[in-house]
Amino acid sequence: MHSQGRRAAGQARVRGVPQWPLLLWLMGLLCAAAVLCDPTLATVTPSAPDAAAPGVSNAQRAWQHWTLNCQGCHRPDGTGSEGTAPGLAQTVGRFLRVPGGREYLGRVPGVAASPLSDADLAEVLNWMLWRFDAADVPAAFVPYTALEVGHLRSQPLRMEAARVRRHLLEKAERSSVR
Repeated sequence: MHSQGRRAAGQARVRGVPQWPLLLWLMGLLCAAAVLCDPTLATVTPSAPDAAAPGVSNAQRAWQHWTLNCQGCHRPDGTGSEGTAPGLAQTVGRFLRVPGGREYLGRVPGVAASPLSDADLAEVLNWMLWRFDAADVPAAFVPYTALEVGHLRSQPLRMEAARVRRHLLEKAERSSVR
């Protein structure tokens, strides 16, 4: 029985090569094939549209935090994932134009439960607004601060988040102020 255990462990190699490097190589090959099939996957850049966006002291860092904590659900282009994460592209700035919208962005479940510090999260929120919807950010926009984000995320939205989002976007649509 003991020799069968060794043989099973020995089967984890393909001609003396551990399978993990082979699996990693195959994953890399699949990623390369995906980029060849959809070249837009390779065009996402790590910079904000304007490196001097208010409230963003380091656009590269904000992008990295977005990549590691947000884009898995909201996608690299901010279009979201149906049923799980709403789109942000050409939408997120509208929340700043209606009462309660700014607060909503700091209370959504993904923000409230984020592992990022309040300061890093404030920077990501500011970067996200300029990256995905600069046209809708009001001229008088005041960037999120760590103190504000800390306060907002301590009052997270839960099951009501989708209903609040829908209500705020309806208010924004009715508003002709741009």
